[in-house]
Amino acid sequence: MRIEKTYRKLEDTEEVNIYDVKESELFQYVPQEFEIPYTPFDKTLDNLSNDLDIFVPVNDGEDFIVHRLGLGALVRGHIKQTDVAGRLLSKTSPGFYKILKEPFKEVYETHKTKKMRFYYHFHEKLARFSNVKIIYDMDKIILISDHRDNRETSLHVSDEEYDEKANLIEYFSQTGSYYKIKDRYSWTQGIYNIINRGREENDEYFNIVFDLVIPEDKPLLEKMLRELDSGRSNYESIIRIRTDDGVLKYIEINLYSKFDENGLLLSRYGLIKDVSTDSSRKMTRPVDFLLKGFKNNKKLALLIEPLNVKQYEFSQGFYYLIEISPEEYHHSRAVVQNIVEEDVINNLIRLMDGQINELEETFTYNVNGDENNQKMAELYIERFEFGSETHSIGFLTDVTEERTKQLALMEANEHQKVLIKEVHHRVKNNLQVLNSFLNLEKRAYKNKPNIIIDHMQSRLSSLAILHEKTYNTTDFKNINLKEYIEDQDSQLRGLIGLRDGIEFESEVDEDLVLTIEVITPLLLVIDELTMNAIKHAFPDKTMPNKKIIKKIYKIDNENAQLILQDNGVGIDDPDRITKNLGCEIIKNLTKQLDGHIELFQHENGTGYKLTFPITMEHTIEG
Repeated sequence: MRIEKTYRKLEDTEEVNIYDVKESELFQYVPQEFEIPYTPFDKTLDNLSNDLDIFVPVNDGEDFIVHRLGLGALVRGHIKQTDVAGRLLSKTSPGFYKILKEPFKEVYETHKTKKMRFYYHFHEKLARFSNVKIIYDMDKIILISDHRDNRETSLHVSDEEYDEKANLIEYFSQTGSYYKIKDRYSWTQGIYNIINRGREENDEYFNIVFDLVIPEDKPLLEKMLRELDSGRSNYESIIRIRTDDGVLKYIEINLYSKFDENGLLLSRYGLIKDVSTDSSRKMTRPVDFLLKGFKNNKKLALLIEPLNVKQYEFSQGFYYLIEISPEEYHHSRAVVQNIVEEDVINNLIRLMDGQINELEETFTYNVNGDENNQKMAELYIERFEFGSETHSIGFLTDVTEERTKQLALMEANEHQKVLIKEVHHRVKNNLQVLNSFLNLEKRAYKNKPNIIIDHMQSRLSSLAILHEKTYNTTDFKNINLKEYIEDQDSQLRGLIGLRDGIEFESEVDEDLVLTIEVITPLLLVIDELTMNAIKHAFPDKTMPNKKIIKKIYKIDNENAQLILQDNGVGIDDPDRITKNLGCEIIKNLTKQLDGHIELFQHENGTGYKLTFPITMEHTIEG
């Protein structure tokens, strides 16, 4: 459901346009919550020409209990009074509640009557409109609705009336229709075929057919409109128009007007048919405009009457596929002989012979019979009866490129299976590394379990990030480091940053890509350096503005550098700190990285500089 609202200042009326919804869809069953007292004159109210709906405000006008609905609303919603009475409007009809809440509350608070107008649109046509008054009386909100159906359509119109095949026939019959309500026009595609142009943005505000009437026929047109405005319900005539591209056409017009009981014009409806005798000129046939829309499409072809060897019309995409110009092509059953699949050929022949009415196939086509120049195509053709004639329409799509990509994807999937095995193998190795770290730290920090927990949480988080991202990749040789570091920082903030008041900042070269062999120990080195900084740089937990900063960038095409520094208290005895367990782990990981690490002190804190190669030998081929 789509809703558009407009305020008409001169009429002091709010207009609400409701698109593509049946009123039965606006109501839903919910249990009754409130007792509703008997309404006097119930039978009288049901026999009013207008609907009278009553609502009781609750929660200071934030919601409304349905006291009763008018008979028209019940019929259109396919509901009974007992299905809605005693329910909150917000529950039994969220759609109407959304539309009516603000105007209801305004009337409830001001006690002033409010006017509204509702337009219900279905299949892009106006089905019904209602003039509505909202009144506050006897501590209730009363809604009085004057419903009027558009004679040409309704909210309950069946889908068959809008059958796509009937729309297709409009292209062949050179017939279109329009309707006009409240100075707005709606035009069917057939009208655009008649006037030789496509849809334009402001067509709903102008009579795009009558504006083309030649000067000699304008007096006749004016007479027709005067009589229709004066109360005549129907007028038929033939007038001439000249299209924007200069084509003179004779059109047969059947116009109908609908009036209310006071003689006010409600709507106008017109049937227009091109009855020109000269239809051979270029761009005078509706099918030309249909095909023109496919003119530059090399992948998709529209096939008009593909089963008729004399009156067929194909868009340019068909000729791109078979690589024959329209001038050289002769339509016959011979075209199917270049199809590779025998079953497709047999099904096409069955369709041509009328044994089946629909065909949907994917096939290989040898262009000009050349097996070395093959294309893949999808074909859909449907034949159908309209009146006493058989018609057909189809679509042909060149899917050569897509099928090539699909085959490549299938090969990639096989490679992915190998990669997944490798990922699981690495997970197993990483868990073994974590187990070794845990055993070492259990001996070193046996009286400090919190340190062990922090370290393991950080390592597990980093390896979890690595596992998650590498599981979804197909390329273990070119992994962008930046997003890994950003996720690692996010994990550290959640685990330690919020608890200890430490900020983590990173600056990573956007173009730095690493192999899986490099990124795994690198993330673990960063973890160990970070844990070292947390443990030694900030002994005072109340110290403000604590930061750990990382910078990772390329030195050249073969090497990169990590600088990790803190703004903590610094190191009094570098020799002692470089001999603790954390530093031993860092040295071993650096060796695994085939890198070089050094400690440095700066004006405010401690830092490490790690130089490492960007690539290492990969273990997976392809």
